[in-house]
Amino acid sequence: MYADRAHPGYARPGIKPANLLVAIGINAAIFAALAFSAPTLVPRTDKPFDVRNIPLDPVPPPKPEPVREMKRVTPADPRPEPDLFVTRPVVETPSDSILTVTSIPQPPPPIGEPGTGTDIAPRAEPSPPPPLPVMVGAEIDPRYAAAFQPIYPGEERRAGREGRVTVRVLIGTDGRVKQVERVSAATDAFFEATRERALARWRFRPATRDGVAVEAWRTMSVRFELND
Repeated sequence: MYADRAHPGYARPGIKPANLLVAIGINAAIFAALAFSAPTLVPRTDKPFDVRNIPLDPVPPPKPEPVREMKRVTPADPRPEPDLFVTRPVVETPSDSILTVTSIPQPPPPIGEPGTGTDIAPRAEPSPPPPLPVMVGAEIDPRYAAAFQPIYPGEERRAGREGRVTVRVLIGTDGRVKQVERVSAATDAFFEATRERALARWRFRPATRDGVAVEAWRTMSVRFELND
């Protein structure tokens, strides 16, 4: 081991008091500058505000709804149950013949010969009016009464429907039906069956005026019914 030996002319470095004071003064100056340069915080205060109650317009009450009238619905009559048996339609023969009656104008009464002086001509008696023509309406020919029955329509029979037909027929001077007009009918099928039968098979005794056959209209009704 070697002992430290002091070399001649070498001195150890040391801290001088003057340097220490200078260092302390510099640090104090820095802290002071930092203290004075720090920002100042100012607390924020909000401005006061005023609260007011503004009255609102009153809301009008809702309008009452109109009262709806309830209509009573009458249930329709149920259709009868279909039946496989067909009855013969009943033919009604109301008298509704339309005939035109023309009146014959009466001739003027004859004028008597003029008199002379104070003589008064005799007054001629009026002639009696001519008799009105005798009108007889068309009637069903009993020899063909059984042929008045129309054929029951198949679709109506299968559906179990019954009905009534009323027609006006123009009867010619030979007793045959020349024209058929529909007055009322339950269905088109019932009317067609009646119209075809009337034109083909219906026979009448023609209407007459003073014994002479004339054309005339007559209203006929036919009822289609099923057996119970």
